[in-house]
This record gives sequence, structure tokens and C-alpha cells, in this order.
Amino acid sequence: MQQRKRLVILGATGSIGLNALDVAQTHRDAFEVVALAALRSKEKCEALAAEFGAKAYVGEDAAVRAVEENDADICLVATVGMSGIRPTLAAISKGMDIALATKEVMVMAGELVTGEARRRGVRFLPVDSEHSAIFQCLAGGGDRFVDRLILTASGGPFLDGPADLSSVTVEQALNHPRWKMGPKVTVDSSTMMNKGFEVLEARWLFDVPVERIDVVVHPESIVHSLVTFSDGATLAQLSPPDMRVAIQYALTWPDRLPSVRETLDLAAIGSLGFRRPDLVRFPCLRLVKDALNMGGCATAVLAAADEWAVQAFIDGRIGYTDIAKAVESCLENAPKAECDSIDAVFAASDWAFSHLESKWRR
Repeated sequence: MQQRKRLVILGATGSIGLNALDVAQTHRDAFEVVALAALRSKEKCEALAAEFGAKAYVGEDAAVRAVEENDADICLVATVGMSGIRPTLAAISKGMDIALATKEVMVMAGELVTGEARRRGVRFLPVDSEHSAIFQCLAGGGDRFVDRLILTASGGPFLDGPADLSSVTVEQALNHPRWKMGPKVTVDSSTMMNKGFEVLEARWLFDVPVERIDVVVHPESIVHSLVTFSDGATLAQLSPPDMRVAIQYALTWPDRLPSVRETLDLAAIGSLGFRRPDLVRFPCLRLVKDALNMGGCATAVLAAADEWAVQAFIDGRIGYTDIAKAVESCLENAPKAECDSIDAVFAASDWAFSHLESKWRR
């Protein structure tokens, strides 16, 4: 890397943000952190900003202000849910490349956001381990010959039990066997809604129709995703389950920097397992396909409904299996609307929240 890359980190006090700062700390000569934004955690955000010599932004509009008031090479979008859409568009308008960790940006507004990025000459650099794996497998121009993308899923904490998920507690849902993540994405991983979101994200990041994107359960989380090419060859990216590997690659691309992370020892692992996902046990994967078939703003309704339902579950307002039921209720009752503007996206989101508040109020 010839010169220090300037970074704006949105969601700086969350798991992705903190891991990104760990990468920046490890490679101080490669990165300059210019601004940090957080929705809450004012003292923590300000302390981190002081440590890195960056500006701190906290509050509802912090992410957008951090982008608009600073110049940077890369904007890491690691906010929760739909809150990442407006700052992503703001960063694109300023010509910043986007290191994307917030799946809902693509789930709710993928066509609009990627279209704007193309017009501005902005690159998306995937931060999720699965999309980073595909990105790395496609290095060197292989995207022209893609036959299928294969996303791996850990299966979360309920892959093999209990049989009845209706009594699952918040503590159990947040006890992921492989990854340390924020509450929203951890619950989404347990329901496998997260994997459905990743299918939609991959569709827009790599311009591959969803019919050519598969999901396979891989409990060890060593193979992070695979690409099958038109000649029958399949490439995979493997590494230990550490979010910093994908984060560092997104921030250093097209270069690679040394790392002190754990290296892969396949002999010690012994074997790797793969299986098909159970759509009965994990209905959220099916709901993603339903939303896709509906078209219009249905995927925006899907993401907003899931955001409402997960928070309601964490708050004790609904049960675990009510998450899928709440999302399905929204999709069944959603008004048909073209998703041709950001205003339409947020209108669909507002409708989903209003519908669920009235239907599930306690």
C-alpha cells in the first residue's frame, strides 16, 4: 500500500466497528481513521475517537453527518438495519468506496444503491465473510464465467436442537457457536434470516440472479463460500472464523497485509461437513424467496418486518417463533408498490412497522 487510506467507520462501537479499529491499530501506517459514528455509546465513541485522533459523531443523524463532514477513501458501513441506507448513499455521492457490513442496504435498496455506485465509479468492498470469500474467488476477472455462487451457513445455535423452538430465550438465541456479532445479526443468524439476506446481497454485489445462488449449511465455518464456474471448476475461500480476516481484506484491497490472526490447520480440523438447509425448521429462508417472487418493495417490507420482530423478541414482546410469523404476516398483507425510489423503500418500511405495531401490540 503506497499511502495511508482514510477511513470513516459507521457503527464504530459495534462488533464490526471495533474489529475494524483493531485492524487499523495493527496497521497504523496503512490507515488514518478520520471519523467514527455511533447511534449510542457516546462516551465509548468519543474515547475511541480520541485514541485514533478522529472526529466523533453520536446520535440519530451521526452516520450521515460523519460522511458529509469528512473526506475519506473508504466508508465502512456497519450500522444496524435500514439505518445504513442514507449514509451509504451519502458516501457514494462523495466518491467514497463502501466497505459494506450492513446487509439491509442491499436487501432493501440494492438496485438503487448499486446503480448510483456505478454512476459515481464507486466500489463495494464486501465485509461479510461469505461475500468476501466470493470476492476473493473472483479476483482476476472470474466474474465473467460464474455459473453458481454457494453461500455457506453455520446453522446457528439451533441447527440440531431443541426440537421445539417456541420456548427459545433471548440468551439462547444470542449464544452463537462460531461468531461474535451484535444482537440483531446474531438473532438473524439463529433464524437463518441472515443467510436469506446474504443471498439478496450477493445478487446485487455480484450481479448474479438469485436462481444461481445456493445456500449450504457448514457448521465448522471454515469454508466461507464457494464459486462454481462455467467449466465445472469450483473455488472456495477458507480461513478460521474471525471477522477481522474479511474486514482487513476489504480495507486493504487490492493489497494484502500481514496478519497475526490464527492460520488454518486443516489436519487439526480433520473433516468438514456440509448439508442442505431445513426450510421447515428455518422458515425465514423460505420467506426471503416469497418476498423475491412478490417483487416491488416486498424485500424492503421483509427487512423492516424482521428488524421490528427481532427487536420485539429481544425486548420480550414476542416469542422466538413469532419472528417468522410476524414477517410472514407483513408479506401477506403488504400493499403492492414499485420500489423505484428511496422514498418508496422507506414508505414500505414505515408500513411494515405500523402493521406490526397494530397487530402485535401488548
